[in-house]
Amino acid sequence: MSPVIVDTPRDLVIVSNRGPLSFRIADDGSLHAQRGGGGLVSALGPAVAGSGAMWIAGALSDADRQAAAAGVVEADGFQVRSLVIDADDYRAYYDVVSSGALWFVHHRLYDSARRPRFDRYWRRAWDSYRRVNAAFARVVVDEAPAGAIVLVQDYHLTLLGSELAAERPDLTPVHFHHTPFGGPDDLRILPDDVGVELLAGLADHAACGFQAPRWAAAFEACCAELLGRSACPTFVSPAAVEVSEIAKVAASEACTAALADLDRQVGDRRLVVRVDRIELSKNLLRGFLAFEELLGEQPQWRERVVFAAFVYPSREGLPEYLAYRQEVEGLVRRINQTWGTPTWTPILYDDTDDFPRSVAGLRRYDVLVVNPVRDGLNLVAKEGPLVNERDGVLALSRESGAWSELGTAALGLNPFDVTATSDVLHRALTMDGPERRHHARAVRALAGSRAPADWVADQVRAATST
Repeated sequence: MSPVIVDTPRDLVIVSNRGPLSFRIADDGSLHAQRGGGGLVSALGPAVAGSGAMWIAGALSDADRQAAAAGVVEADGFQVRSLVIDADDYRAYYDVVSSGALWFVHHRLYDSARRPRFDRYWRRAWDSYRRVNAAFARVVVDEAPAGAIVLVQDYHLTLLGSELAAERPDLTPVHFHHTPFGGPDDLRILPDDVGVELLAGLADHAACGFQAPRWAAAFEACCAELLGRSACPTFVSPAAVEVSEIAKVAASEACTAALADLDRQVGDRRLVVRVDRIELSKNLLRGFLAFEELLGEQPQWRERVVFAAFVYPSREGLPEYLAYRQEVEGLVRRINQTWGTPTWTPILYDDTDDFPRSVAGLRRYDVLVVNPVRDGLNLVAKEGPLVNERDGVLALSRESGAWSELGTAALGLNPFDVTATSDVLHRALTMDGPERRHHARAVRALAGSRAPADWVADQVRAATST
């Protein structure tokens, strides 16, 4: 890993809900740090480890809270300041507002005939969201060096711009939004005052960054229509994969063993792969239905192709997610019962959250399905082509942020159109060798054209250009 190289003398502070380190308490009571999980850490961590930046994040476990009491902890190339948050406030800020409302608005996931219902319970949760944002802002105010650049990450922390502008005008806060951004009609779902407060908090940053041009344009439109003022300066900077990190996993003994096991299961059949959280926006159901339609309409693929789904649970504290997982697993069982034979299981479903096994699937795929109904970016669409060893074809949703980077080479999907997705699977599986090689090389070149250091440098550049 290499630190980000930016031509600026100013100090750097990163603020996020989840930090780059997680802590555990050993049997002897000592505190041990290890690299944290999540897409943000994967994208941002390699670029800033060893750079001297301070990272402020929430203390999410008992061990994290113990680390918070120790002040700034230095480990694995990071300087981490953990923030202890009241447990009830955290649940309301994270589960009710961030995951249960803002995520749904930006991804257009609401069943609007039934949800949302913004009642007094939700209003109390919004107060918690405010308090948590204020607590993060207070740590930045107290600990950021004079004149520092503050990189605020994601939709959990939209209000920091206003807080920091009021109390530390010497700081330059830049907000980066990792998810899609809803347009004016989406944000009108929120209570009027909440939508205005959220937009004002973002617009009070020195700049706001987004994964794709359409998300930046949506934010600008919201500020014009709902806030009645121009947005702060915006920039577009897609997150990138650290090639050496994913290559290290691909070369590991665990991944090699998982690949051998996958080869035994698949044999000489073609392999369709997806790697996803079991998340409403990821569109697992339509992906499996498209595969079933392929088997029904193109009988030559029966017993000749396997769909391997490497997925893992997400947000199981929300009833919508528990119901979605049950529906996904029920559909997989039905498809396997309908089409399977004694020697062939059409869908291999693995929900064990085994990253080396997931990377083995990315090495082995003939077709990679990335079909979200809406995604800020989607790093799997980049990771897969970078490690694939079979000139695999990327079938990519046009509703993913990654489409703006990879769409000139990938096969495009309308994520809502099951039949069209089935047709794309058939096209990908029947592509001849030269076309597959040309496709794979083109996607790989685009996926590897940027590094995490480029992404962080863009955020810092946005601060220094204001």
